[in-house]
Amino acid sequence: MTPEKLAFCVGGVPIEDARRIVGAFYRFDHLPQRIRNVRRSSIDAVRAAAALPELIARGIHASRIDPFVKFSFATTDGHVIETVRIPLERAGRFSVCVSSQAGCAFSCSFCATGRMGLQRNLETWEMVEQVRAVRRSLDRARRQRVHGIVFQGMGEPMANLDNVIETIRVATEPAGLAIDGRAITVCTAGIPRGIRRLGHEAPKVRLGISIASARPSVRRVLMPIDSAYPLNEVIEAAADHARLTRLAPMWAVTPIEKVNDSEEDALELARLAREFAESTGIKPRISIVPYNPIDPPGQSEFVRSSAAREYAFRKILSEAGLASHMRYSGGADVSAACGQLAGDTRKD
Repeated sequence: MTPEKLAFCVGGVPIEDARRIVGAFYRFDHLPQRIRNVRRSSIDAVRAAAALPELIARGIHASRIDPFVKFSFATTDGHVIETVRIPLERAGRFSVCVSSQAGCAFSCSFCATGRMGLQRNLETWEMVEQVRAVRRSLDRARRQRVHGIVFQGMGEPMANLDNVIETIRVATEPAGLAIDGRAITVCTAGIPRGIRRLGHEAPKVRLGISIASARPSVRRVLMPIDSAYPLNEVIEAAADHARLTRLAPMWAVTPIEKVNDSEEDALELARLAREFAESTGIKPRISIVPYNPIDPPGQSEFVRSSAAREYAFRKILSEAGLASHMRYSGGADVSAACGQLAGDTRKD
């Protein structure tokens, strides 16, 4: 909880005590018996009213090819969720790829989570606990710390937005996880009303959108959500978000050979990005995310685009005045890379 919510929920606890109690909890990773300058009655009241549930650790899977680490947890009702510790460029800093749902209802064809179906939304504490668990794995003596959060794990964050926004409040609370809002990104398959609400309620937080293809006929095959929320409506909502927050959205594209990596796909994406920039004064940040296999070898319907096709795709964007970033998607050998999180439901 934030200090304000704790003070509201637990009668007789003044806000200054609530801030120190929350601060002590995150500093020591538990609630001490005594906290300096906090009334004993406040600590006793919180202990009597509060619970400290935990996710059940099932495994930590460190990649053998890069510094990515996947954490598997069981919820108290038996669902399995996964979280990824992502190393950042600056030594000692990490981002946490957080799951917002157990499973996902949106069935994107290049994502393993989408095959699971939706099991349930995660509670605020279950998302915060993923970050805390990763933080406990770091070496504080070496000044390692969690620098950011990406809501890009299992599930669609915009479909669980009440709890995601509350998680952001706890994460950015100075007495809580104390993470800068600008180091938090909420990624979505595209729910316009959620995008607009995020801009109003968490204006310092960044937005990421999975584009897949700027051609509606192709996107609809890859992402069935496009039938309910067409890409033009999603982009209009993203433009409203950009105008309000003045933050450039990230547009993620996963090139798949002979599916969405053609010259036509690149030209249409460039057109869409130019129109967005003309409308908002802000260029989207285009992130090229390599396709990661989600099926056993020889059984996948999709193949990652070749380096030559990826280069040609990016060259078209560059010639249109649009920079693109080739994302390194790590941890593939432990199924921790983008699109591979599936709650341990697949066979190796």
